[in-house]
Amino acid sequence: MKTVQIKPDIYWVGAIDWGVRDFHGYVTPNGTTYNNYLIMDEQITLVDTVKHDFSEITIDNIRSLTDPSLIKNIVVNHIEPDHVSSIDKIMELTPDAMIYISDKGKKGLERSFDISKWNFTVVKSGDTIKTGKYTLLFLETPMLHWPDSMVTYVKEAKLLISQDAFGQHLATTARFDDEFIECASHAELEDAIVDYYANILMPFGQLIKNKIADIQKLGLDIDMIAPDHGIIWRKEPQRVIESYLRMANGGAALRVAIIYDTMWHSTEHMTLPLMQGIKDEGVDCKVIKLRATPMSVAIKEFWKSRGCLIGTPTLNNIMFPTIAEYLTHLRGLRPKNRIAGAFGSFGWGGGAVKEAYEEFKRMGLEIVEPGVQVQYRPSADDELTCYNFGREFAQKVKEYHVKFNP
Repeated sequence: MKTVQIKPDIYWVGAIDWGVRDFHGYVTPNGTTYNNYLIMDEQITLVDTVKHDFSEITIDNIRSLTDPSLIKNIVVNHIEPDHVSSIDKIMELTPDAMIYISDKGKKGLERSFDISKWNFTVVKSGDTIKTGKYTLLFLETPMLHWPDSMVTYVKEAKLLISQDAFGQHLATTARFDDEFIECASHAELEDAIVDYYANILMPFGQLIKNKIADIQKLGLDIDMIAPDHGIIWRKEPQRVIESYLRMANGGAALRVAIIYDTMWHSTEHMTLPLMQGIKDEGVDCKVIKLRATPMSVAIKEFWKSRGCLIGTPTLNNIMFPTIAEYLTHLRGLRPKNRIAGAFGSFGWGGGAVKEAYEEFKRMGLEIVEPGVQVQYRPSADDELTCYNFGREFAQKVKEYHVKFNP
């Protein structure tokens, strides 16, 4: 795409990745964008670069506005490869530019590039530079979501360039939220926000609350948020901030996600009476077969729901491998404010349901025990037990949900 002016003399010069479907294990059915921004001020300043595969695209975009050799400053908000792996190509064109980066960012950058001939200014929260009519304020945001992370606030433009925060994996010709909503919907955009948060930022809820509070204390006037992925928030920047605060505070729907896998359909069969029991208790329910669903989608559905039931057959006295992988992935995301239970079938020894509860306890989740186990295929009595457990679990979910929605 051509460059897009987002503020007076500030341009999007990034790239759209229509084809990416796997983003370090995170399924991206809608592709993504690599956003970076060029400030055409007295000192021309580039904020972030793009993934190395798209270096020629961003360079061509820059050339449509200026000679790249005239760039005086390069701000590196984040050193993950999708944002910085084309910096060597940029530096070949403007070798005397000054790179503004956090201390940990510089230390990380030198692990990937020969930076011996590059010029650096290490910045910390509160540091500023003047590029002419614009003032750039740097705010460190460590562990949101890497140790080096920071954001850049352009004071006179009321613009927050937020690196990965407030982003979404969406490849779209729309550069702004209002453009996207006009051709799609609020619901689709909200789902992309939740998907991104659940799979990347779930562990950092308290840090997110603290950093938003810091920004509010500084009294920054923000009327546009420009992340490094997805659309730019120009119409409703407060909408995405409120969404993040809601998620950071444990926001979820009064709903149960049943996430299961099955060997010979016995565990799968158990999902039906469980679902009916939950529904009859007045709680919405979504049933997800794990092997038929990308891991990142199952993570999102867990996060959207106040309660989760995990269904696993027993294989070699432990959980089914796909369920074990899922719970390991989930544990790394450190979920909070969710209630969980387990069910499953076994042939002769059992053990999977017990192991699932051990994982829940390691995660610190609220649990409803003892769950349901059946041998071989569920009988009519087993189905009734599943139905009753579904109702009991839904009752507990409603009680637990009240804590967050009094």
